[in-house]
Amino acid sequence: MNTAPIRVVYATRPPERFAPPNAPTPPRVPRTPRPPRTPRPPRDRLRLRSVLGLVVVAVTVIALGVAALTSPAGDGGAPTLPIAATISVFLLAVWAWMCTPLDDTLVAFLAAVALIAVGVLPAEDFFASLGDETIWLLLCAFIIAAGVSASGLALRGTALLLRRARTPRALFHLTTFALTVTTFAVPATSGRAALAIPVFTALAASLADRPTLIRALSLLFPTVILLSAVGSLLGAGAHVITSQLLESVVGQGFGFLDWLWFGLPLAIVSSHLACEIVLLRFTGRAERRRGIPNVFADLARTAPTPVSGPLTAIERRAGLLLVAVVVLWCTEPVHHISPALVALFGAIVVVSPKIGCITLPVAVKKVPWALLLFLAATLALASALTATGAADWLGTWALGPMAGLGSSAGIAFVLAVIALSLGAHLMIPSRSARSAAIIPMVIALAPGLGVDPAAAAFASTAAAGFCHTLPSSAKPVAMFADPEIAPGGFHPRDLRSLSAILAPAMFLLVVCFSFWIWPAMGMPLLR
Repeated sequence: MNTAPIRVVYATRPPERFAPPNAPTPPRVPRTPRPPRTPRPPRDRLRLRSVLGLVVVAVTVIALGVAALTSPAGDGGAPTLPIAATISVFLLAVWAWMCTPLDDTLVAFLAAVALIAVGVLPAEDFFASLGDETIWLLLCAFIIAAGVSASGLALRGTALLLRRARTPRALFHLTTFALTVTTFAVPATSGRAALAIPVFTALAASLADRPTLIRALSLLFPTVILLSAVGSLLGAGAHVITSQLLESVVGQGFGFLDWLWFGLPLAIVSSHLACEIVLLRFTGRAERRRGIPNVFADLARTAPTPVSGPLTAIERRAGLLLVAVVVLWCTEPVHHISPALVALFGAIVVVSPKIGCITLPVAVKKVPWALLLFLAATLALASALTATGAADWLGTWALGPMAGLGSSAGIAFVLAVIALSLGAHLMIPSRSARSAAIIPMVIALAPGLGVDPAAAAFASTAAAGFCHTLPSSAKPVAMFADPEIAPGGFHPRDLRSLSAILAPAMFLLVVCFSFWIWPAMGMPLLR
């Protein structure tokens, strides 16, 4: 008798493979195709642009050095050696920002070290920039923003606002309003984009059968985040750089309330104008007339924190703290407490046990230290431009062609500054780096042409908020261009299509504010 053990084989295949022969075959769900990758310029073209830029910079540096060595200081407008050295290092830094893959902060540090090495920038001035009041203001503001975000208050406010949306136009404009309000809760555009990603993901899930609306929303989010940043002094690091440069050169920068007064109207108008452009350009009339489902229900189901019901204790504390900090910032002329000190008090409260919203180690991890270090380094570079007289020399050198225009020289100068600031994102991806490169020359040139330097610098900084042409032009655009972060989003050609309409619209809008609206509000442009 055969006593060999019987091996029992258990089926591990999926149960659907054992379906009866006559059972209907379930429909196959098509996979969502991934959008094509962004075409990159050939390496040869990038290398050629880099080499040509380096050649131009090298020729300029040699010419400045020869002029400084062969001509006495002040003779025929020749630059001194400190001026030539400062401008040379600055041009090399701009070339590195434009044409090399080096990190922006590393480039700024290398430029600062070079200025220290040649004796133009005192080492103590560079290290002092790391402890500048504006750096501490941003640092504490980021800690407060981390606490507000962790409490879920911002997401709840957005959800309650979107509860009223019944049509695509209402949804888009309510989203625009909500994103504009977050300018006062989160300091940096990249932080606001990270805060908005869960909202966009919930909306995309709710509108899964409306890919046209999803694509338009993916364009709307980064567009509004970038344009509405001008509403607050802390909306972007470039604003802090502009205010600090004005304070060091002119003697008075922009306070929180001043920037709010002039910037918030432009933020509201430009954001809602961009919203209409996105709607009309990327959605059809039938799509806009078709109603939308209850997006609030989907957002409430997928949100990581509660978005309905009474406010939690941590949300109430975060709301009171945020309101108190913003009110104290706006009333600085009354109590004379510096915004940095107010932010420090708020940061201490937000991380305090039992009354705070987040722990200090977690909040510190959310601070973008690279951005703060970059701002400190660029402030040191900009101070070297002004302290050595390099900015004044550049202004005197550039006055020749414009001074020949006579009474219209100031108008031509402002128009050129706005156009340059709008297009600078194609050359320098970092918004702060653009301000560090443009604002010192604007401040130096403006008085000689009969233009108020503060008004010209504000117009330049406001125009620099437009950076939508390429995914690499700004971090919020790059985040929403990533299909893994924002599925169902836009294609790079959609950005170019949007920029073709939005760029001239922003140019006309900033010109209108610069020549008519801001002067009527108390910031005259032409002297």
